[in-house]
Amino acid sequence: MKLDMNGIIIVDKPAGLTSHDVVLKLRKWLKIKKVGHTGTLDPLATGVLLITVGWATRLFPYLSGLDKTYAGEIKLGQATDTYDAQGKAVGLAVNNFPDEETLRKAMLSFEGEITQLPPPFSAKKINGEAAFKLARQGKKPKLKPIRVRVYRFLLLDYQPPVVNFLVECSSGTYVRTMAHDLGQILGCGAHLSKLRRLAVGTYTEEEAFTLDKIKELVDSGQKESFIIPMEYLLNEHQAVYLDERGQKMFLQGQKFSLESVVKAISGRGTVKHPEICRVFSREGKLLGLARFEPEARIFQPKLVFKANS
Repeated sequence: MKLDMNGIIIVDKPAGLTSHDVVLKLRKWLKIKKVGHTGTLDPLATGVLLITVGWATRLFPYLSGLDKTYAGEIKLGQATDTYDAQGKAVGLAVNNFPDEETLRKAMLSFEGEITQLPPPFSAKKINGEAAFKLARQGKKPKLKPIRVRVYRFLLLDYQPPVVNFLVECSSGTYVRTMAHDLGQILGCGAHLSKLRRLAVGTYTEEEAFTLDKIKELVDSGQKESFIIPMEYLLNEHQAVYLDERGQKMFLQGQKFSLESVVKAISGRGTVKHPEICRVFSREGKLLGLARFEPEARIFQPKLVFKANS
């Protein structure tokens, strides 16, 4: 595999396709098996979907943990079994809606670290089986609550029964559950009617390629034009550049010391695992990831790309 076929593609996912549908299309077009995504978008949703290609598939634990930003629409007055517009109505429809001040206060209560239950119709695994498969069989999946963080849940516009919102949240947050729970708090029922992912970490919709554009570029022999190379990924993490001896030790899975570092560049933001560093050759080729152990003043290889080819 060529070096330039390792990296990520920022896809603008259309409505109606699953994230896996997008992966299958790109595997076919690029003629590469190592293609994956870093975080599921429901078929209803559109927007930023990070697709990993080649060696970048091994960065899943780090790319999948990035914060997310969404804009969307919640419709008050009716809950559904899927918590979105594709589900069946649950309970009675309500025509009495809260005033804007009550709505804002309810939305504010979601901000911070919260506990939520994944939707019954979700890809969450229960004893190895996806919850949505059990739900389709008429069973009630026993889902465990999860802890997530909501940085902002803002009201953009309110024309009852439609609520337009913006939410910034941690990875793993179910916006469908937020919509459903908002309806429960307000006592009128609600479901998510539209959702668009605007950003995943620092990767935004402005950088995203539609599937049609990607196919056009592939057909014209420009596969590399929409792939962000490995060297530009995870720039939130510190980068260390090694001398020849340190590079050889790292590629063999051995620890290396600070003495092997010829240059270090700080990361560009706050990360959940600040001890993880990107490791480069002196010439600037990404070799993998390492964990810095400050007491011992050494770097322990965490992920080695070997020849990165």
